[in-house]
Amino acid sequence: MDTFENKNSIKPKNTGSGSMFSNPVLEKLSRTNAAIPITMFYVIPVPLMVYGNLYSSMSLLHLMILFVSGAFFFTFLEYMLHRYVFHMSTETEFRKELQYKLHGLHHDYPKDKDRLAMPILASITLAIVLFTLFYFTMGNNVVGFLPGVMAGYSTYLLVHYVVHAYPPPKNFMKGLWINHAVHHYKEGDHAFGVSSPLWDYVFGTMPKKKTN
Repeated sequence: MDTFENKNSIKPKNTGSGSMFSNPVLEKLSRTNAAIPITMFYVIPVPLMVYGNLYSSMSLLHLMILFVSGAFFFTFLEYMLHRYVFHMSTETEFRKELQYKLHGLHHDYPKDKDRLAMPILASITLAIVLFTLFYFTMGNNVVGFLPGVMAGYSTYLLVHYVVHAYPPPKNFMKGLWINHAVHHYKEGDHAFGVSSPLWDYVFGTMPKKKTN
């Protein structure tokens, strides 16, 4: 089976920026200043939480439990999307092109700061889809759960940006830099968690440790 991770993920990486679309308008829309979605998805949860606290029967404790649950759920969603969507198998030309646009271009140009976050329109669309899905499955609890998911997403974007844009710190956060570097440059089928290594431990995809 022809997969992205065993074919492209450990080849030498390029500096600069690659092109996703030949159409200049689409190409422009595919680029995003990461600060915009990071700020947006930290801010949007605030009015949702305030609404839930003031205009529903939910207690503040209930809302906070939902918020933490949503943030935790995002770590799982992040892992699954990265592993099974962004690194999907590419045995057909359509899947190969789709995978490259979704994530392969980022692996070819990991220092391109305009492609370290999902385009704004795509992010907003996904947020609307998730709101609709969560509303029909959990009702008004969505005003606590979705803000947690959004905050988790913003945290992921922030971590993803800084691990690509800045050198690793000399503290406990250094592991995130190391894991993501291993994912990009050595073991593309490991270290799918960016904001947390939790699910890599759970599903056995932590980077292999050297024995010598």
